[in-house]
Amino acid sequence: MKVALDAMGGDHAPTVNIVGAIDALRLYPNLQHLYLVGDQPVLEGECAKHGLSLADPRVSIVHAPEVIGMAEPGAKTVRKKRQSSISIAMDMVKEGKADAFVSAGNTGAAVAAAILKLRTLKGVDRAGIASALPNEHGQCNILDAGANPEATPDHLVTYAVMGTAYARHVLGKKNPTVGLMSNGEEDEKGTAFTKETFKRLKETPGINFIGNVEGHDLFETELDIVLCDGFLGNVVLKTAEATAKAVSKWLKTEIKASPVRMLGAVISQGAFKALKQKASAESYGGSPLLGVNGVVIIAHGGSTATAVRNAIRVGMETVDHQVNPHIEEALAALAASKSPAEA
Repeated sequence: MKVALDAMGGDHAPTVNIVGAIDALRLYPNLQHLYLVGDQPVLEGECAKHGLSLADPRVSIVHAPEVIGMAEPGAKTVRKKRQSSISIAMDMVKEGKADAFVSAGNTGAAVAAAILKLRTLKGVDRAGIASALPNEHGQCNILDAGANPEATPDHLVTYAVMGTAYARHVLGKKNPTVGLMSNGEEDEKGTAFTKETFKRLKETPGINFIGNVEGHDLFETELDIVLCDGFLGNVVLKTAEATAKAVSKWLKTEIKASPVRMLGAVISQGAFKALKQKASAESYGGSPLLGVNGVVIIAHGGSTATAVRNAIRVGMETVDHQVNPHIEEALAALAASKSPAEA
């Protein structure tokens, strides 16, 4: 298992990437080689600072003199900065030198590089990001969470098939449930887009479509895949993350308001730690970009070292469970089930 890590990507790069790499090399014995892609002098300095020996045969630096900033436009910058850490790391996947790409950098650039260099799988028109949210039953995955803001009903049908394959083969769900994000559970609710998508999903074999779902279902209902366009998915994901941070901040303020509350917090600190771990995006690490001809993991821009380590783990699991062949098999079966007129 060989992973190319965009070591210059993210709000706290390269430090968190190097520390995350150290943890990954220590915890994952099946990580055969980890390529740290980025500015070599900078990365050598970070490795020395944190005690990562480049004499270790499992790790090496691949020099990439350019960095794509978090605020730069995706596709345009990928074409312009051909020597960026994102571009070179993606080329390594394309050329078979690495099995997976991991980055906490510019999402638009990572998606654009994946599509330009790896292309999409047969039967896939648009790739989609599957991002996990913790809920009462474990986790649900928003698909798409930002890769395709102007999706069509056909795109969401493809996402349903890809998401089902991912949930089944990586997350271990026997019969993954699929819901469509709308403004009501009733079949007739939603925009013209969601109504047409609902109709298509009801007619799609091979998926366990349970109908429309609302915002509260993300946290209360046993759901594996929640479908929406990338614009809505990204808004929902960032709103959920911001709400979790706000509640945590409010709770700390209220606890500090009196000695009695602070004493109660000390007694309950085990519960608080468990809740923090469950709600933390760190444990999920990164989100797979489903539909491209390679394994691409998109991590949050604000990723910590723990999140980077877990993003590497997600990349390895996605490779190990052969997700792309399963997606192609499911899409081929769907195409075969259609009448000549539909095809």
